[in-house]
Amino acid sequence: MATTGNQAGVLNDLIEINNDRVAGFEKAIADIKDENMDLKELFQGYAEQSRKNGQELTALVGSAEEVETGNSIGGTLHRAWIDIKSVFGGSDRASILSEAERGEDAIKKAYQDELSSGQLTGDAVSIVGNQASEIHAAHDQIKALRDTAKL
Repeated sequence: MATTGNQAGVLNDLIEINNDRVAGFEKAIADIKDENMDLKELFQGYAEQSRKNGQELTALVGSAEEVETGNSIGGTLHRAWIDIKSVFGGSDRASILSEAERGEDAIKKAYQDELSSGQLTGDAVSIVGNQASEIHAAHDQIKALRDTAKL
């Protein structure tokens, strides 16, 4: 399905932040100690969720020449996950989950902004809306775990 330029740009922004989310979770998985193995499994699931999201968004963009395949290191919003590199090594559970929540805040906001931009049409609205709901649920789960870890 071909898209207009504005919609393709919106979808590419979402592809980039999903790529950043995968990179952040993979970094976290590599650095988390054995006592937090449950977080590794959770983060693997969320990384896979973003891979799936990226594939769905890529299919919406249509033309391979228009699809963004990289990370968005230059953007402030998209750098939220990059910043966790300095935090995860040896951090306690609450710190890990706080940083994960910060990354989830960024992707959740990106989805909200893009859905309210009015630049998505047809199938894109439905697919992006479903992905936003899944990301919102992931955010809430990470926030609940963080709140429990702080006790």
